[in-house]
Amino acid sequence: MKPYDFDTPVNRFGTDSYKWAVAEGELPMWVADMDFKAAPEILEALQARLDHGVFGYAEIPDAWYQAYIGWWETRHGFRMQKEGLFFCTGVVPAISSMVRKLTTPNENVLIQSPVYNIFYNSILNNGCRVLESPLVYENGVYSVDFADLEAKLADPQTTLMILCNPHNPIGKIWDRETLAKIGELAARYHVTVISDEIHCDLTEPDCDYIPFASVSEDCRRVSATCVAPTKAFNLAGLQTAAVYVPDPVLRHKVWRGLNTDEVAEPNAFATAAAVAAFTKGAGWLDALRVYLSGNRRRVAEFLAHEVPFVRLAAGKATYLLWINLGELMGGSREIAAFLRKETGLYLSAGASYGAAGDRFLRMNIACPRATLEDGLARLKAGLIAYREQSAR
Repeated sequence: MKPYDFDTPVNRFGTDSYKWAVAEGELPMWVADMDFKAAPEILEALQARLDHGVFGYAEIPDAWYQAYIGWWETRHGFRMQKEGLFFCTGVVPAISSMVRKLTTPNENVLIQSPVYNIFYNSILNNGCRVLESPLVYENGVYSVDFADLEAKLADPQTTLMILCNPHNPIGKIWDRETLAKIGELAARYHVTVISDEIHCDLTEPDCDYIPFASVSEDCRRVSATCVAPTKAFNLAGLQTAAVYVPDPVLRHKVWRGLNTDEVAEPNAFATAAAVAAFTKGAGWLDALRVYLSGNRRRVAEFLAHEVPFVRLAAGKATYLLWINLGELMGGSREIAAFLRKETGLYLSAGASYGAAGDRFLRMNIACPRATLEDGLARLKAGLIAYREQSAR
């Protein structure tokens, strides 16, 4: 494996970084972007585009389609068809567009909480109702409550479901049987499934995810899948993603929605970055996954030995760890605020991902090992101080 450097810190202060817009001395480990430079192969492609010097309106080149198709077939064993693949400026814009196009006001959009908090925004800001089917948490492992899920999908007012695969923030890779059952229920009750698969390439080195649309005819027919190189290759600021819709009738509706909302045209760097990532970035990504796996193991060991009164939820995807607050009193917002005030460590409060997440904190470990060690030291000091304060 070609060596890549993930250990050298990159100073992101003063770069208009949303994540690093913090006070001096604070350590942000919340927003889901990485503190690593993009793959050298991607930087070379962007430099070549920059050197051209002309940044007019851009088309979607055939190389972009082939890059997505080739990557998913090679990495995930799923053959996409070109006619079902659309460029969009981001997964969130695509989801919001589909909520607008595929529902009418006041219909239910089902989500499985705790889940990515922006799903709530995409639903509520577009005139629909959030319908939660909370996941079951037992012994550190999450699963689907299928009785609850079926009852809520069966409601005629429920017309859309947003699936997170792999699931943010819990890091769960859904298995084929679970995905097949979701697809079967969605088809039975005429519910369209938007599958957000943006974290799909960030699995443990010995794991892979299963594309929802690949599982069954039901899954294929009812689904619109959102994918992108942005999480895996740290390209979120370039506004580049895709939607894949196998069914031709649903495809037309999604296509009309994306174009009506004007989120289907690339900037000058969007397609070049995606093509480079999916055609030249495999080695970098494989090295990254090994590095992130090491970070994950380090956190698990640290919590077990240094802060045993909290627990890490089981997860094998994303670079976001889901920390169960265990015996600590108080809610996640209170504890996250205490950590930031007392130690400068900025984590995400689990309550942001729905009421089912209020006993958790989300921690971003996509950073150099030295930064991780700094974060862990702050986490230990803050949690111990909070426990002592609560006891008093």
